[in-house]
Amino acid sequence: MIIKTPSRLHFGLIDLNGSYGRTDGGIGLTIKKPNFELFGEETEKDIIIDFDESLTDERIKEECVNKINSAAEKTIDHFNLDNGFYFKVENAYFPHAGFGSGTQIGLATSKMISEFSGKSTSSIELGKIVGRGGTSGIGIFSFDKGGFILDGGHSLKEKGTFLPSSASKTNPPQLIARYDFPEEWDILIAIPKVQSSVSGKKEINIFQDYCPIVKNEVEKLSHVILMNLIPFLLEKDIESFGKSIDLIQTIGFKKVEVNLQEDKVKNLMNKIRDFGGYGVGMSSFGPTIFSVYDKTNKNIIKETKEYLGDDGMVYTTKAQNFGHKIYK
Repeated sequence: MIIKTPSRLHFGLIDLNGSYGRTDGGIGLTIKKPNFELFGEETEKDIIIDFDESLTDERIKEECVNKINSAAEKTIDHFNLDNGFYFKVENAYFPHAGFGSGTQIGLATSKMISEFSGKSTSSIELGKIVGRGGTSGIGIFSFDKGGFILDGGHSLKEKGTFLPSSASKTNPPQLIARYDFPEEWDILIAIPKVQSSVSGKKEINIFQDYCPIVKNEVEKLSHVILMNLIPFLLEKDIESFGKSIDLIQTIGFKKVEVNLQEDKVKNLMNKIRDFGGYGVGMSSFGPTIFSVYDKTNKNIIKETKEYLGDDGMVYTTKAQNFGHKIYK
């Protein structure tokens, strides 16, 4: 069996104030590249993990080993299984870059085990099993449904504090809305080389230091999402949609995430705007930067590549309006 997952761009967390009784909430987009591809088969015992010979980066391999082992152990325990599994990672991508790799690895592993075991398990249930979705549900719903996603966050009765998904044991949030992203819109991805990434204790500290976000900031962000971003998406107004993406970078927790970046990340965002990108955003804590474009401003590809040079990676992709695929 092979499972192929998409990745996601996380546009932002909506409410890290909590005054109205809820927290978190997220918006994001499922994309085709990069993707995670996992082969698996049952064995008599143990968890064995192998890699395609093309995968040589130790950071990628380390995360895959950690996340596959963790998800496999939790899923085997949950279903009370007594057999083992052999996994071979056919394709994977860098962790802590803004693509949500940990969630895709964990869900793919758990889904594969549940399929082999004849269990019909929803992606939300898989998220509960492997401990993903405690803050944002964008990764879970990208795995499950694809497209442009809005999730409803968590009640403060259930989740009493502000924490990133990696440190939260809360159940995954509810899906509020899911829309197809226009097929004719293209997406530029630019990943500058940076000295460090945001994860683990560093990420937890940022949540503790900067939350709660000022109330009127989350109110403004909610308005921009409801009355600008989503309507312009549905009307296929790419320029106005892009302006909404730009505005989101200046509000609430996303403003915190952007302000904490190295100058080269912020300078790159401004340069892509100068080149003509319809809105420039940062996914999660970065360093991945994205912009939407069409045939009228596709010059941003060449100009961004020339600007970034060898100091990063630039490529193009499309939204993916469906979730993971299983090949048996």
